[in-house]
Amino acid sequence: MFTINNYFEKVKGIDRHKLPENLQEVYDFVKEVTDNHSTWDYYHSDKDIKATVDQYLANLSSLPAKPAAVKRPVAKKATGAVSEAAAYEIAKKFIYSSVMNGQSVAQINKSMMGSGNDRFHAYVLKNYIHVTLIEQQKVTFKFPLQKLYNEILSEKPATAPKEVAAKKAAPKPKPAPHKRIDTSNAQPVEKIEEEVRFIKRYILMHDKVKTEAQMLNFINALQKAILEKRIRKTSSYASQISYIQSNLIRVYNKMGKSIHVKISEETLTEFMAIAGSEKIRLSVAYMKRYIGIQGKQITKDKAERLYNLIAGDINKRKLPANDPYMERMKKVLQSLRTFMKSAKKTDTLHIHQTVLNGIHDALNGCGCGCGGKKCGHGGLHGLELPDNNQQALPPDAVVNSMDFAKMHFKTLGFTGKWLELIGDPSGNFTAMVFGKPKMGKSYLCIDFASYLAQNHGRVLYVAKEEGLDYTLQEKLNAAKHPNLFVTGELQADLSPYDFIFLDSVSRLGLTPDQLRNLKAQYPTKSFIYVFQSTKQGNFRGENSFQHDVDVVIEVPEKGKAVQMGRFNQGGENQFFDNGG
Repeated sequence: MFTINNYFEKVKGIDRHKLPENLQEVYDFVKEVTDNHSTWDYYHSDKDIKATVDQYLANLSSLPAKPAAVKRPVAKKATGAVSEAAAYEIAKKFIYSSVMNGQSVAQINKSMMGSGNDRFHAYVLKNYIHVTLIEQQKVTFKFPLQKLYNEILSEKPATAPKEVAAKKAAPKPKPAPHKRIDTSNAQPVEKIEEEVRFIKRYILMHDKVKTEAQMLNFINALQKAILEKRIRKTSSYASQISYIQSNLIRVYNKMGKSIHVKISEETLTEFMAIAGSEKIRLSVAYMKRYIGIQGKQITKDKAERLYNLIAGDINKRKLPANDPYMERMKKVLQSLRTFMKSAKKTDTLHIHQTVLNGIHDALNGCGCGCGGKKCGHGGLHGLELPDNNQQALPPDAVVNSMDFAKMHFKTLGFTGKWLELIGDPSGNFTAMVFGKPKMGKSYLCIDFASYLAQNHGRVLYVAKEEGLDYTLQEKLNAAKHPNLFVTGELQADLSPYDFIFLDSVSRLGLTPDQLRNLKAQYPTKSFIYVFQSTKQGNFRGENSFQHDVDVVIEVPEKGKAVQMGRFNQGGENQFFDNGG
């Protein structure tokens, strides 16, 4: 369980690169706002940061636990006689810090101080220092306290113990107070605009020392958001984002190992006003947290904590009665209450479909709580969704066509030859590739897998057709990437991967129904199916294969790919000179 009380300690054991991709960027953000995991000042002073961090900690706590490390017995050192001289030095070290801090013999003796660790056990009693254990061997030594005390004093610089005590360290100057982002007049929103998030992250760097790695992480995150079109040139804050990007790059190119960041007062004032213009609606933050534990094995205590937090904020009117999502919050409380009453130890929390639909309406609706009905705001209609931020709606959703036409659905942001061939698909597309032997379909797929691994996520290439042999190794030489994995068999768990290539469906013996079931099991993943061809050039299998996919790519002749699909009708490209 991650909390703000233990995060700075537990984060030392977190490998950022092993976190899910969606948590890696938030990890960097939290590192930024906590000044490299050292202070929660910004957390306590900014509600939006608090909401983001709370959700991040909840998501971390929900990750599968690592198997407990096997405790190996500590090898005992070879036994041997412990000399009196060694025990004498241990006794001397035992009181050394007390003497240096100015304590008298009487004070040390009165304290009856004792200590035990892996190396030794010792204590003070009746003007003697007793040593009873050294390197896991029981011993019995005692030495006069006064003698060791005098010896330590004779060895130290000529400064009396009382003078040492009197010399108190000069108080450290108090750091300048953090400038708080004023959100008192902020507009409650379902999601902070991407531009506002980066502007807020930028001003939080003010008057801080940042390393090369921290600056580069910020630049990479910003450029990724621009590349994925989460930030657009048409944004109302486009000039501020452009300033941040160019300034970060300029500073990074000139800096050494670290730099003390200073933002001009004029820029700081302008950006602070933008950063405080939006805040996450508290009810939305709780609904997201509730969705985050769906289907997870959670304890009754965890459910009770979330219940008490929500109920407490309702009672304190932090969640006002006129909150547009109050009815949703009541359903969330009812669901948690039911779970707390009846759940067994291994039970998971399942969200009722009506609750989930209601939350979905809330997170994608107008914010008025109308549940999609006609109102002054127009339900789902009337909401300005951030560009490329909308996931697919549930099949039973009813949306006005005028508003549906205005919605922007999230795409992967393909570029170059793949944009020309395929178009820009969503993050859960399906594709099929077929062609005659030695025409290059395997090279096409491996090149495509490499592009996806470099730019869009983790890729698994199931090479049943060729197996894990020299031929596949030769094809992968130019395509290898840390995010690209290969196997000869379809794995039981595909959850770690974003894109799965099945080469080939025929060799794997998969039917259309099995492919549909696979897609239903992993609805957020993209699947690319490779098919063998008949002598006539048609793919080998039932016609329903072709009807079930978004993209159909044919390799009709050596090195040539032709695409027919939903994202770019009639895409065509000449890719390879060698067949496969």
